[in-house]
Amino acid sequence: MSSTESSSRTADKSPRQQVDRLLVGLRWRRLEEPLGFIKVLQWLFAIFAFGSCGSYSGETGATVRCNNEAKDVSAIIVSFGYPFRLNRVQYEMPLCDDESTSKTMHLMGDFSAPAEFFVTLGIFSFFYTIAALVIYLRFHKLYTENRRFPLVDFCVTVSFTFFWLVAAAAWGKGLTDVKGATRPSSLTAAMSVCHGEEAVCSAGATPSMGLANISVLFGFINFFLWAGNCWFVFKETPWHGQGQDQGQGTSPESAAEQGAVEKQP
Repeated sequence: MSSTESSSRTADKSPRQQVDRLLVGLRWRRLEEPLGFIKVLQWLFAIFAFGSCGSYSGETGATVRCNNEAKDVSAIIVSFGYPFRLNRVQYEMPLCDDESTSKTMHLMGDFSAPAEFFVTLGIFSFFYTIAALVIYLRFHKLYTENRRFPLVDFCVTVSFTFFWLVAAAAWGKGLTDVKGATRPSSLTAAMSVCHGEEAVCSAGATPSMGLANISVLFGFINFFLWAGNCWFVFKETPWHGQGQDQGQGTSPESAAEQGAVEKQP
């Protein structure tokens, strides 16, 4: 029994020891440096960006009151959300004639492209910052000795900076179009029953777009974070060291040339 207990204890300790070694190897103080601290902010705001956009849902609506006393007031409630394929969102438009009761209608527009690009970019940023933080905290010696890692990090950072600018601007324009297509006045304008004298239509409550507006703000914050981090990542690349070496190497030569000129009669 003692041998089996000892073997089970060693088996239980081995995963714990591996986890302890991994945690001990992490240099948490590097998070206090600009490069590590900004990567943490990039990780957080990437979650805020794709979370606020991908989880959005709203409602718009209107009421239709037929002049025919045989029919009651009809309330129309239309729910929509990410990925904002509004042309696939259905609702029933009441008809005021005696032959039919309602007609299936759809909202106008498909704004899934900028929304999905925005969310996808946020997810990729989330995973990349996790990988970069693991390398920076656990394998920082490899990051500094191998020149390829800083170069790859710099190129990826510049790419994410550009993509965040495009994604935030495109999603901001797409959100403006979504607001225009989901206004209750746009809903009543699209219903033919509201254009005649057989019914009276009134707009419902305007959908709340607070969470969607915040997602656009998070997109531009991500752009500024990645743009600001370009300088700190560039300082880790060999290009920054070569520029400093060239600057230091030219100063003695220029001083020698100036001295030679002064010695000439």
